Amino acid sequence: MGTLHASNAPTDRRPRLGRARLAAVALALVGTVAVACTPPGTPSGVRTWTIPAGAHDANGVTIATTSSDRLHFRTRFDETAQYSTVDPGNQADINKLRGFSDCSSHHQTDSARFGWRWATDRIEILAYTYVNGARQSALLGSVQPGEWHEYELLATPSGYVFRLDGVDTAMARGCSAQGLLKYHLWPYFGGDEVAPHTITLQMEELAS
Repeated sequence: MGTLHASNAPTDRRPRLGRARLAAVALALVGTVAVACTPPGTPSGVRTWTIPAGAHDANGVTIATTSSDRLHFRTRFDETAQYSTVDPGNQADINKLRGFSDCSSHHQTDSARFGWRWATDRIEILAYTYVNGARQSALLGSVQPGEWHEYELLATPSGYVFRLDGVDTAMARGCSAQGLLKYHLWPYFGGDEVAPHTITLQMEELAS
């Protein structure tokens, strides 16, 4: 396990969204609910996510809330993770893989997600957060298409812990409370641009 870097979480003095309001926000973000397509022969428990060409959101996004402070899953990208943006200046934009809103707030106020982007010959994996409305990110490592890798996200009283294949990176968090209501955040392309072609990835939830 890698070194855990200390970070101080800001004091939270903001009003929180109620359960009904948070669910309404999640519903507005999701829009149309679709069914994800998983190819025949895919191992049980593995879900295939598809982001269509010209879209930001993946097919199969569902409304789901949780009070858990942990996510644990593994993911495998394929060759469709290789792309070039129309504007070369957008190549460094961070796509979103998986995460949750936090502090009973909208996700662009407080949230934590794993992000990714194609960088010449590798897929870079990043921590991507909003803390009191301020966006922050940190490079966690890189992976290759066709490989399975393990991801874990923890919301602790002192901050977030992003764990990629057992290596920890700490990030600041906008509140310290545990067990707050959150909504899940699913695969999303962008950044400013939409997916230049259909992008697929596989994901399997792991036991806590």
